[in-house]
Amino acid sequence: MSDQRVVRPAPISGFPEWTPRVRAVEQRWLDHIRAGFESFGFASVETPSVENLDVLMAKGETSQEVYTLHRLQADPKDESDARLGLHFDLTVPFARYVAQHFNELTFPFKRYQMQRVWRGERPQEGRFREFTQCDIDVINVDSVPLHFDAELPRIVHRVLSGLDIPAWTLNVNNRKVLQGFYEGLGVKDPITVIRAVDKLHKIGDAGVRAILVEAGLTDDQAGACLALARIRGTGADVPARVRDLGVSSPLLEEGLEELTFVMDDLADLPEGAVVADLSIARGLDYYTGTVYEASFDDDPGYGSICAGGRYEDLAGQFIRRRLPGVGISIGLTRIFAKLVAEGRIEGGRVCPTDVMVVVPDAERRREALATGELLRSRGFNTEVFHSTAKVGKQIQYASKKGIPFVWFPPFDEDGDHEVKDMGSGEQAAADPATWTPTGGPEGGPEDGTE
Repeated sequence: MSDQRVVRPAPISGFPEWTPRVRAVEQRWLDHIRAGFESFGFASVETPSVENLDVLMAKGETSQEVYTLHRLQADPKDESDARLGLHFDLTVPFARYVAQHFNELTFPFKRYQMQRVWRGERPQEGRFREFTQCDIDVINVDSVPLHFDAELPRIVHRVLSGLDIPAWTLNVNNRKVLQGFYEGLGVKDPITVIRAVDKLHKIGDAGVRAILVEAGLTDDQAGACLALARIRGTGADVPARVRDLGVSSPLLEEGLEELTFVMDDLADLPEGAVVADLSIARGLDYYTGTVYEASFDDDPGYGSICAGGRYEDLAGQFIRRRLPGVGISIGLTRIFAKLVAEGRIEGGRVCPTDVMVVVPDAERRREALATGELLRSRGFNTEVFHSTAKVGKQIQYASKKGIPFVWFPPFDEDGDHEVKDMGSGEQAAADPATWTPTGGPEGGPEDGTE
């Protein structure tokens, strides 16, 4: 034993990690989401984990949660890392990316991005300091057709419906409805009201009313704001109920028309899958039109599992071109962590190996390696055992790792290849150049949930 100090391993709060079995399921989910995004023609990009702080601090109150980059042994005179921070979402880096690569892209530019992000907030159920987001965005020059505001939730509905997760609902609103309504009420600072209403599901009517009154609204104005937030539905009655409140403004009408268009376009989805909810505000400053927020039906307090919206000028801070966009993000880690905590993730295989090749002895290791390479070239994930241990020990290793087939190369010059099905226990002669498994795990992707 060395004299090196032993550091006791302990989990870091807010930074989830999974066992190989659970991670295998998460990877299948990522593959499923990726395929769903690509089926609608979205291209993959990846941006650095860090951005200049000027970029991260430019938009949104979430910028207050940025982790900055600093080397432990940094030279006080070297400020090269002083203005870098880990990105807190993928939308702000994407806007910078589009501006930087403007001349290389074809517009409307449809991209998806699946990366980890970091936020320096207090960890709690459903909230992490490090988590994976799966984003899709469309950015275009001058204007983005409104039909994209409907296409994005349609994509998310298809993707999440392919995973066995608890029932959920996507709520849709429009920031123009909110801002136009508040302006029609004579509210001087609509953004403050939007931020207050965004807390409605957390602090309730009384809490929001207190914030609004403290911000200078009268009781009647605060009551009207809360009345608007209570409107929820899937039909044409939603705009009528808003107009019945007796408030009007050109911006409000524009927002109602856009909201009606999106809801009509999504009317073919299952009933109740998408709901117009006028309490949805989305706190980030950069949203200017349609906004989305999805949550579990039986646990709405858990937090949004999917969110996003339209932004008009996020990329404009980087380039003198009008580059509006609309995007939506799936909170993969938030969804996945809930199912793991509830024991709803069965887990995949411990390792991806399809076949383990036994090494009979040192003299025949070369033949075992050649067999492994032949099976690998035919598309089987193949592992050659790492030593010349007794055959029983090699089989035991395969069993512990859940490897479905064990391959026995010839043990002597006149011997045959044989393969053992670990599930049925059957063993028979086989040719590694033509063998096709007839047993073992069922084919096809699995989501790993109960």
